[in-house]
Amino acid sequence: MSEAVPVAFLGGGNMARALIQGMLRQGMDAAQFQVGEPAAAQREALQRELGVRTTPDNAAAIAGAQLVVLAVKPQLLRSVLEPLRSALQGERPLLLSIVAGVRLADLARVCPGVPLVRSMPNRAALVGAGVTALYAPDDLDSARRALAERAMTGAGATIWVDKESDLDIVTALSGSGPAYFFLLAEQMAAAARELGLESATAERLARETLRGAGALLTGAESLAEQRAAVTSKGGTTAAALAVLAERGFGATIAAAVGAARLRSEQLAQQFGNDSPVAGAAAPAAQ
Repeated sequence: MSEAVPVAFLGGGNMARALIQGMLRQGMDAAQFQVGEPAAAQREALQRELGVRTTPDNAAAIAGAQLVVLAVKPQLLRSVLEPLRSALQGERPLLLSIVAGVRLADLARVCPGVPLVRSMPNRAALVGAGVTALYAPDDLDSARRALAERAMTGAGATIWVDKESDLDIVTALSGSGPAYFFLLAEQMAAAARELGLESATAERLARETLRGAGALLTGAESLAEQRAAVTSKGGTTAAALAVLAERGFGATIAAAVGAARLRSEQLAQQFGNDSPVAGAAAPAAQ
């Protein structure tokens, strides 16, 4: 994304910072960015550390932008977007939402006629190792799809999904997923402490094991093949995995991912129901 595309961010929090850093790594210039952020401390940190321009005025932030990244909390979304409706409709930049649980139909009601892409990054984007799923309406042109994808690739891998409802599953899998692995590592360290290992040693071993396991996944082997490679017949790993299977590890994980997916759907429905124009027909976004 080296061409001089003017980019605006609405919201200057951690995920916005991660995406800006990724775009800078791709060769973009800090002068291409304008960040609308109400908190003075956040604005000063972004200016000082990344060299980007910031402003408390969202209308000024989006002026002239070809890409506007929506990076605010869901409960702030309407209050941020509604004052910008006319400007967004006039300039029609690509609006790339990283707001969890807010569907394109609801965004289109607030900003009718503005081209839209919805994405779901995860926390590993903060270290450039994230994975982001993207969804766009069928009528969005290829140039805008490419622009959205390039905006996210600096923070990690990107994957397009076929249906917007897939993003609820993505949220449950990769969005919430890092917490599952952190919890597993926590529990492994706790078990080692109970068996007599010193606390700091147990935590370090759990951390490094998690880090190393992730690094192994860069190979071509499938997840099942990677697991099998660690599992010698009759060995210690086989004994541990047998206990996990016996006690319903797979069913527990399935239930957890299902609960996260359901909550994502509920949050999306909640935003739609709260919309003051929820009953209006959503114009096509292209």
